[in-house]
Amino acid sequence: MNPQALRIKSINYQEESSVNHQELIEKIAFNVIQGRLEAEDEGFDAGLEGQPAVTELMQQALEQGVDPKDIVIGALTRSMEMVGEKFERNEYLIPDMLASAECVGAAMEMLAPHLMKAGIKSKGKFIIATVAGDLHDIGKNIVAIMLKGAGYEVIDLGTDVSVDRILEAVREHQAPYVGLSALLTTTMRVMGEVVQKLDEQGLRQQVKVLIGGAPTSTEFAQQIGADAYCKDAFQAIDKLKTFKS
Repeated sequence: MNPQALRIKSINYQEESSVNHQELIEKIAFNVIQGRLEAEDEGFDAGLEGQPAVTELMQQALEQGVDPKDIVIGALTRSMEMVGEKFERNEYLIPDMLASAECVGAAMEMLAPHLMKAGIKSKGKFIIATVAGDLHDIGKNIVAIMLKGAGYEVIDLGTDVSVDRILEAVREHQAPYVGLSALLTTTMRVMGEVVQKLDEQGLRQQVKVLIGGAPTSTEFAQQIGADAYCKDAFQAIDKLKTFKS
C-alpha cells in the first residue's frame, strides 16, 4: 500500500473514531436526562431497560479515549441544563432531577483521575453545607453534583454544620466560594452568623457567600450581607460565572 493510501486510511479512521466518540457523548447525555445510572434501570421513556446506561457508556468512552473535557461539557453539563429546563417547565419533579444528578455524580467520579491526568484545572474550591440545626440535604446534594460537573472542586461538609466548622473549612481549604443551605425558617439566622463571623475573622473579603433554600430570598441575602441568593443549582452556576468575569 502506498503512503498516500495509508494517509487516507488513517484520516478515515480518525473521522470514524470521532463520530463514534460523538455518538457516545450523545448517548451519555440522553441517559443522564433519562436518569439511568445502570443498564437495568428504567428510564422515563419505555423500552430502555437492559440497554447500556451512564455507567456502562462512561466505561466505554474512557476505554476508547474520549476526551474527558468533551464528556463534561458535551454530555454532563449540557444534559443537566436540559434537566433544569424540564424542571422549570414542571416536566420533572425533584426526584427526577435527583436521579439525573446522581448519574452526573457517578460520571464525575469515574472521570476524576482522567481529568487530573489531562491537566484540567478546577474552577475553584466551593465549600457547601446545610447550616446548624437543619438536616435537609436533597437541594444541597443536587447543587454539589452540578458544581462538580461544572468544574468546581466541591468540599461538602454535610448537614447540621456549625458556624465554626464552616469557618475552619474556609481557612483550611482557602476556598473562594461558600454555599449555605437551609430549609427551615428557624435555621436561616445561622447563615447571617456565618457571614458575620467571616467578617469578624478577616475572611469575608476573600470569599463569596451564596445562599439557597425554600425560606431564603434575594432580600434575605442582602439583609445578612451574602453575595447572592440562588433558587437552584443552575442559578448558582450562573452567579459564579458573574463572579469570575
